[in-house]
Amino acid sequence: MNKQQLEIRIQNIRHKIEAIKTQYKIEHDIIIVAATKTKNPETINMLPECGINVIGENRVQELIEKYPYIDQNLEKHFIGQLQTNKVKYIIDKVSLIHSLDRLSLAQEIEKQAIKIGQKIDVLIEVNMGEQNKGGVAIDDVVEFYQSVQNQYPDIVVRGLMSVMPINTDEGKYLQISKLYGILKAQSDKIKYLSVGMSDDYLTAIKYGANMIRLGRAVLGERNT
Repeated sequence: MNKQQLEIRIQNIRHKIEAIKTQYKIEHDIIIVAATKTKNPETINMLPECGINVIGENRVQELIEKYPYIDQNLEKHFIGQLQTNKVKYIIDKVSLIHSLDRLSLAQEIEKQAIKIGQKIDVLIEVNMGEQNKGGVAIDDVVEFYQSVQNQYPDIVVRGLMSVMPINTDEGKYLQISKLYGILKAQSDKIKYLSVGMSDDYLTAIKYGANMIRLGRAVLGERNT
């Protein structure tokens, strides 16, 4: 994909976002995180000139390999499942971890945060009822959030993330939106509801998502 094609794709996405914001009287900004799994640094480095300044990587090994070659002005997030033993490799390379889903992972993030002398921003990943998938069960999120707050002072929970089940009903989006509102009422540090991918980002925005993770919609099909 060349730069002109990329610009056109991103402009089309922004037009759709503006239309849905107008339709539902949404005033907050929408952050587009370009999901860059399998994409090479040359492609990724075209993004800032096309208006996207945040990328998300799914795999630790891939992030490490590409990191030296990626534009350092790009904000980097980790958006995939994170194994406890891999935290140390990315802790100083990303500004937001989207997938905190268990206390053992929080414990390791805290340990590595202390080592580098930084507070680490995270999102709690919420499982919307899919077995064998990562994430905290929706009924347990508030208790999990409070445990992280109480036990791990170097972790800053900034909001929620979820991967919605394919073809799910809109009630699930409403459910996580309400949960986000509950947490937001407890802390002014809660800023982000990261829901919505290439197939469902407009629905997610309709229900309050302010961060969307777009791979195929921005960068085309994954490279194999």
